[in-house]
Parts: sequence; structure tokens; C-alpha cells
Amino acid sequence: MNDATPEPSPKVGANDLLRFLLEIFAIVTLGIFGFTAFALPWPGALLGIGLPLLAILLWGLFRSPKAVFHVDPFVKALVEIAVFSTAAIAWWIMGQPVVAVVFAIIAAVSGVINGRREFRD
Repeated sequence: MNDATPEPSPKVGANDLLRFLLEIFAIVTLGIFGFTAFALPWPGALLGIGLPLLAILLWGLFRSPKAVFHVDPFVKALVEIAVFSTAAIAWWIMGQPVVAVVFAIIAAVSGVINGRREFRD
């Protein structure tokens, strides 16, 4: 018999789901930007594949819930700002300022909500 009490499963809220969708949107945005904003085959293909991979790498190393490096919340915030800002700037450069501004505002509000929760815990 095992007397160990099971750990409670983490609660996933609406902001967690929103943040996941923002991450996916940012990664897809960087891929679209790389392929459409630069000439194919080399600069476009390299950036179309490389930018999303770099964002995934940064997120996995520093920002994800099971990050490889456990860093200060400020470093996590800097990584998040870098990835989301790059995606918003990409939309702006592609001639979609409304998408860029809406994405930036939603990402900022979600980040503030998540940051307050992280500092509270």
C-alpha cells in the first residue's frame, strides 16, 4: 500500500488557455513572417523555419511551466516580451497594424495577469 498522498493537479484557468493560444499564434506568426516577408528560397525558408524554432527554444528553456532553466520571474517576463513583441512587430511589418495592436494588447494584459499570479505564489 502506498501512503503517499497524490499531488493535486494544477488548476488550468482561462488565462492559461489564452496564454497557450497566444504562444501558438506567435509561433505561427513568426513562420508566416519568415516565409512571406523575405525572398524564397534561402532567406525566406531559413527565417520561416528558424524564427519559430528560436521562439520555441527560448520558450522551452526559460518560460514554459516545465522550463529547463528556472529563472527569476523578470527573466521569464523578458523572454515573453521578446517573443510576443517580435510577433506583433512582424504583423506590423506585414502591413497588418490592427492585428499587431490587438495581439500586443491581449498579450500584455494576459502577461500582467500571469505575472501578478507568479509573484503571489
